[in-house]
Amino acid sequence: MTVLHLADGGEAADLAAFLSRLIHYDRAAAVRLQAHGKALAVFGRPPSFEVLAIRTARLAKPYENGLDVSLDVTVSAGELLESVDESAATAAVPAAVTGPPWAGVLPPRGGWQPEPGLPAPDAVRAMVAAAVAEFRSRTQELAPEARTRAELDRIGREIWSRPIGDTGLPVRAAHAAQALGFLRTASEAVRQDAPGESPLGLFSSGAWLRLRTPYGSIAVRRAGLGALDVSVR
Repeated sequence: MTVLHLADGGEAADLAAFLSRLIHYDRAAAVRLQAHGKALAVFGRPPSFEVLAIRTARLAKPYENGLDVSLDVTVSAGELLESVDESAATAAVPAAVTGPPWAGVLPPRGGWQPEPGLPAPDAVRAMVAAAVAEFRSRTQELAPEARTRAELDRIGREIWSRPIGDTGLPVRAAHAAQALGFLRTASEAVRQDAPGESPLGLFSSGAWLRLRTPYGSIAVRRAGLGALDVSVR
């Protein structure tokens, strides 16, 4: 069995927290792992948000498994979580699973360019809070017979598809970042012995937009670009 040696217990704890949050939204969640050198990337897709979440971790030593110098496999998020040993800073890679469709189409590794127009972190968090409050208010106002799944989905799509500021990034991307622990306040960072929050960054590459935070990234496909510029790996 392949064992990943993470840089320290903090990296292991952050990986476990990310996997736990994914499982909260999908108990059968799968994640795609890519390791090369001393870098590990974990890709997941929480179904409620229609985004791709990316959590990176530092490895204590370059990944090596026989003649293989890189790792690329889709596994059960639950099994990977169970294998994380925070005290030893290790994680055993479970057996591969048949990946969901999203796992075959990932954002490109390079070619990312900065995009303007992203508000400050506090303003982004305020937009998410306002959207959550609006969704609750509008759904609570529905008559019982009108509170169907289709109507709830329609309201959700209308609210969460709105762009953030002058960008093409939908509010649901920031909502996902907050739900997965990527969009932390400065006080939360201090309580968790993490560095203070750096400004958020928005980047584009082909059909993709990526919201980058100090704790992880959220990637979404830009509307209207169809299947252009995907990276199938």
